[in-house]
Amino acid sequence: MVKKYGIIGCGMMGHEHAANIGLLEGAVVAGVYDPVADLAQSCSEKSGGAKVYDSIAAISKSDLDALIVVSPNYLHVDNLEEITRYSGAAILCEKPLYTHPKQEARLDKITSTHPAPIWVAMEYRYMPSVTQFISQMNDVTGGIKMLTIREHRFPFLPKIGNWNRFNKNSGGTLVEKCCHFFDLMRHMIKAEPIRVSASAGQITNHLNEVYDGQVPDIWDAGYVLFDFDNGVRAMLELCMFADGTMWNEEIMAVGPKGKIETRIPGPQRFWPPNLGEPPHAQISTYPRSHKNPITRNVEISSELIAAGDHHGSTFFQHQKFLEVVNGRGKVEVTIEDGKRAVKMGLAAQKAAIEKSVIDLSF
Repeated sequence: MVKKYGIIGCGMMGHEHAANIGLLEGAVVAGVYDPVADLAQSCSEKSGGAKVYDSIAAISKSDLDALIVVSPNYLHVDNLEEITRYSGAAILCEKPLYTHPKQEARLDKITSTHPAPIWVAMEYRYMPSVTQFISQMNDVTGGIKMLTIREHRFPFLPKIGNWNRFNKNSGGTLVEKCCHFFDLMRHMIKAEPIRVSASAGQITNHLNEVYDGQVPDIWDAGYVLFDFDNGVRAMLELCMFADGTMWNEEIMAVGPKGKIETRIPGPQRFWPPNLGEPPHAQISTYPRSHKNPITRNVEISSELIAAGDHHGSTFFQHQKFLEVVNGRGKVEVTIEDGKRAVKMGLAAQKAAIEKSVIDLSF
């Protein structure tokens, strides 16, 4: 039986979810909602004529099997509260799950009463290069002792109302952007962070922009260092004014036996045509005993590349979420995972602001 999905929030990422759901067997986007009518209509057309609803309440009261929350960050908790007031459908909510500590109690109430599964969208877990990296990392390294994630990329893209230019809306860069990476750290290391230090801030981007009389305060660069309770150390290096780089993300794990590394390019639609074909993601392994690295490409179908900016990960995430909607699968990114990734980001921002080391306890 085909499952009917609704999308709440029809911006760039909402369109990506619609495109990837459209590639699934056994699911269809049957409804959309966005307060910007043109965005909702465009997402409806992308989905083959999905019904356009005029409110969150209306789409939540419908007979949809699953709802995808892709609204601006600061609305996620409000939206979840309204959805669960009217709907018993399964929910996939985009990251970050929340943006301010005071919202945590509201989330706990939602999850304790909602009868259906809630999955937090952490697409980076499902990039083919990342899943292959994870499958090999312990054999190659002999057990991770150090993990480094480097993201060198372009600045934040424009959003409706420029909401993502301000910390009060996004939760701050280390929450908005980097909760993905902090989730990956916990997922790969299989332990909990106990300590964080950071140096980060707004260095280059958006300093000459003004919206409603306010200059953006969103950070664009930093270093974050975590100690985990199993002795592993992990670091994030972020730079959002490295537009010309080939690799947007590089992930490196090192242990007593060797090192493994994956390099991931940016969205193919941003690749300059004059430079030829865009690069594929790569994985390299480096045995410690001799300098004989092995590198191979991680190829992704053109159909998945065309469906979004995340190298097929949105599709693979939706494959697993559909199993949950059908009652056969298990939620792989839980509310607790989403909360802990946000807490790591909030603590890292506090450490950077205070120029201090923060002890963590979940």
